[in-house]
Amino acid sequence: MTVQLSLALSNPVLRSKPPSEKTGQVFTRSWVVDAVLDLAGYVETVDLATKRAVEPAAGEGAFLTEMARRLVASCRLHGRHVSEAASSIVAYELDDGVADSARSATSLVLRDAGVPTSAAEALVDGWIRSADYLLTGLALPAPADFVIGNPPYIRLEDVPADTAGTYRAMYPTMRGRADIYVAFFEAALLQLRSGGVVAFICADRWMLNAYGADLRRLVTSAYGVEVVVEMHNAPAFEDDVSAYPAVVVIRSAPQARCLIASVSGDVDTGPDGFTAERLLAAADGSPAAGLRGVRAGYADGWYSGAEPWPLGSPDRLRTLQYLEANFHSLEDGSTRVGIGVATGADSVFVTKDPTEVEKSRLLPLAMASDTADGTLRWSGHYLVDPWAPEGLVDLAEYPRLAAYLADHEAVLRSRNVAGRNPRAWYRTIDRVAHGLTPMSKLYFPDIKGFAHPVLDRGKTYPHHNLYWVTSTRWDLEVLGGILLSRVAQFFVECYSVRMRGGALRFQAQNLRRIRVPAPNAISPELADRFRTAFRDRDQASATAAALVAYGLDALPED
Repeated sequence: MTVQLSLALSNPVLRSKPPSEKTGQVFTRSWVVDAVLDLAGYVETVDLATKRAVEPAAGEGAFLTEMARRLVASCRLHGRHVSEAASSIVAYELDDGVADSARSATSLVLRDAGVPTSAAEALVDGWIRSADYLLTGLALPAPADFVIGNPPYIRLEDVPADTAGTYRAMYPTMRGRADIYVAFFEAALLQLRSGGVVAFICADRWMLNAYGADLRRLVTSAYGVEVVVEMHNAPAFEDDVSAYPAVVVIRSAPQARCLIASVSGDVDTGPDGFTAERLLAAADGSPAAGLRGVRAGYADGWYSGAEPWPLGSPDRLRTLQYLEANFHSLEDGSTRVGIGVATGADSVFVTKDPTEVEKSRLLPLAMASDTADGTLRWSGHYLVDPWAPEGLVDLAEYPRLAAYLADHEAVLRSRNVAGRNPRAWYRTIDRVAHGLTPMSKLYFPDIKGFAHPVLDRGKTYPHHNLYWVTSTRWDLEVLGGILLSRVAQFFVECYSVRMRGGALRFQAQNLRRIRVPAPNAISPELADRFRTAFRDRDQASATAAALVAYGLDALPED
C-alpha cells in the first residue's frame, strides 16, 4: 500500500458496546444515513430514476425513506414523472412486521413530498419485498448501480443450521465463525454493474479478522475501495451499541485513491455539523472544513490480497506505513512467536496436586494470572503431560498416569479432538514442545489493555492464554523493553480487534505484526534504557527509548 495522507482535525476515538438485538438490527441515525448516501453518490443531481438501488436489509426504513425522498426530488429535477421510478428501488426485509413498518414510513415520506396516496402506495408495494436478500437478491433481472444500507450483525452459528449451510454454499467468502454481514458484502458486490457502488455502515471486524480474509481478497481482486470511515465511538446508531462500525464505499472499478477518516464521539451531528461534503473538505486539508471530532486524509492505493486492513486516523496509518517499511518483523527465524498449550479439558490436564501422576509427567504450567504484576509468579499449576518427543506416551509405562486418565476417560473421549482420533483419546489438543520449557521467553497474556511482556527464565511451560516470544539474537530484557513500549503496542492497536472495555488481543498474529530495530542497531546506552524500563515496568521510559530507536518524534493519538 502506498499511502500519502493529509492530516485534518483530531480528537480521540472512544468505544461503544456490542449490539444485543437477536435479529441483528441496529438502526442508523439520520446524519449517518445522509453521509453514506452522499458518499455513494446517491444524490438528487443524478438522474436516479434511471438507476437501480438496492437496500438489502431495510429494517424500519432509515435508509429507504431518505432514498425515496431523494428519488422523488431527482425525478422533479430531471423532469420525470415519479411513476418512472417504479423499478428504481428494490428493498428487502426478512421480518414481515418490520417490512410493514418500512412501507408505512416510506409511503408517508412520498406523500409528504407531494406524491398522491395511490401512487405512493403503488411505489412502496413495488419497492419493498418481505424476503431474504441473501437467498433472493442475486435473482434480480438487472444489476445494481447502488447497494446501500446497514446489513444485520448475526453470528453464523446463531442461524439455523440448514439456512447457514445454504448461505455458506452461496457465499464462499463467509468462512469460519463469520458474521452474516460478510455474505451481504459478497452478494452486494456480485450484484453490481460496472461502475456500481456498495456503501454500507457495518461492523469493521472483517477487515482484520481471519474470517474476513476471503472477502478482503474478493474486494482487492476486482473492486476499488473508495471510502473507509471508522466510527467506533461516533453516535451512529439509535441505540447504545458496540458494533465497532465503519462506513465503507466500494466501487466496481479499478482501485484509485481512498478517503480514510476517523470520527470520534464528540463529532457535531447537528444540522451545521458533520456532512460528507465537509468530510471531503477535511480530507483535502481545507481549514474551512471546521469539522470537530474528525481526522481525514487520502491513501494513494489500498491493501492487496487477503492481508488485514488496519484502520484509524490518517496520521496513525501513515506512521504504521513508515514503521512497516523501515523495520523488520519481530518473528524472523531467530525470534519466534507462539501460543501455549490448549488441552480441551483443563479440569483434567491442569492440576496443583504433584502427586496425581508420575513426576516426569508433570510440567510447571504458567497461567495468565501468574503474570499480573509484571513478574512471573508461578501459582503451582502443573500440566499433566501425555506427550513424549516422538508422540503420545505408552500408558503401560506410566501406571499412575494411566489410572488418572482412566478416571477421566469419559470426559476426555467426549472432546472433538478425541472423536477425530479415538486411539489418541488422552492427548491434549496441542502437542507439547518440551524444548520450550527450559528456554528463556517473554510471555504475553492474550487479553490486556496495554503491552505486558513478562520474562520467564526457562522455568515453566505456557498455558493457552499466554503467547510466548523466544529469541537467539536478543537480550530478552532489551527486547522486553521494546515490546513494553507504546510503539510496540501501537502495532497491536492497529491490527487487533478490541474487546469490550477496550482490551487488546495480544495474539500471535498481532505480535508478529510488530516491527523491531535490528539488535545491533541499538546502542549500549539505549539497550540499558530498555533493560531498566523493562525491569521497572516503566512503559513511559520504554516508550521514550523506543521513539529514539524507531526515529519517531511522537506517536499519533488514537
